[in-house]
Amino acid sequence: MWTPERARQEAKAQLGRIAQGEGPADERQLDRKALTVKKLCDLYLADLQAGLILGKGGRPKKPGTIVSDLGRIHRHIVPLLGSRRVRDLTKADITKAMKDIMAGKTRVTVKTKNLRGKSIVRGGAGTATRTTGLLGGILIYAVEAGIIETNPAHGVRRPKDNVRARRLSEAEYRVLGDLLKAAAEKESYRMSVEIIRQIALTGCRRMEMISLQWDEADTACSCLRLKDSKEGSSVRPIGLPVVEFLEKRRKEAIGDYVFPGRDGENAFGGFPNHWRKIFANSPLADVTPHILRHSFASVANDLGFTEVTIAALVGHAKGSVTSNYIHTLDTALIMAADTISGYIQGLLDGVEFKQTAYALDRGSRKAALARLLQKAAGDEGAEREQCEPLAA
Repeated sequence: MWTPERARQEAKAQLGRIAQGEGPADERQLDRKALTVKKLCDLYLADLQAGLILGKGGRPKKPGTIVSDLGRIHRHIVPLLGSRRVRDLTKADITKAMKDIMAGKTRVTVKTKNLRGKSIVRGGAGTATRTTGLLGGILIYAVEAGIIETNPAHGVRRPKDNVRARRLSEAEYRVLGDLLKAAAEKESYRMSVEIIRQIALTGCRRMEMISLQWDEADTACSCLRLKDSKEGSSVRPIGLPVVEFLEKRRKEAIGDYVFPGRDGENAFGGFPNHWRKIFANSPLADVTPHILRHSFASVANDLGFTEVTIAALVGHAKGSVTSNYIHTLDTALIMAADTISGYIQGLLDGVEFKQTAYALDRGSRKAALARLLQKAAGDEGAEREQCEPLAA
């Protein structure tokens, strides 16, 4: 604790060092030379939590990313390198630390704040890759602060991060549909069932759907206008099954969130626990929300849509529609969203499709074109046919 007495003692010490020819600037230089990796991490985290460390697109890191950074720092970086002086770190030191994480040397089980809760820190190649990347960012921060001149993590060869290639087959979509129907029989699970279904039909990220607010759901233009996705603001085309679900749900809306919590003031909070229980001991026990997102993109590819179209549908940086001022989306994107979400909804409802090459199905193309021309010509029968509900 900094007391007046301690301040007087420190002032005397400073005067003594100055009398011996050492100025405060010299001491700051010595402090920088003596700075440990742990102290550097403390400085980095203080700036991170103050919103001064920028992530993707020059934006402050998101709360979830900050939590991940904290975990990697406290569970891996500090135990392995915390006592080392930053200025003494070498590429070999960082490579060794990375290999130690890969080998599981930082593996530990820690208690959490939850009752009987625990967190298992396993390490492994993926953790080593992401932790080494974070350490490289912290050392860039040190370079920019004038603590070191070069980044010793530069050029360290990291194992390739595992690409999540798992996707649902059509048969697994039907299994998922059965799981959701069974879970929906329990009233407490119904909100989570709806969230899971909409993630499957949109390819949205888990938190994008859980935290969706009504002012982001533009059903008139068949899109979600997300204010704060992983890529910043993002406009996502949605298919008619999703549009009709949202329109029906809006009639019973309470508060700002599409999926509200008990108090109606916050987003629904029971999803992670419900997900585990719904999928436990099932053929889909290894499935995650990200796999539903990846499967949406895979189905889109199966149906013949291009990589650029798929990127726009799921909000990848290389293809996302980012302008909040766009009032009408490309018709092709809306048609793609209709096709993909309609197809997945059919699978969830148990349909076994005989043909998946939508883009090459001439009969479907002719029928769609005929309906379009009939509608343009004022044929009321075509209008009624097109307005049959698609959402369950």
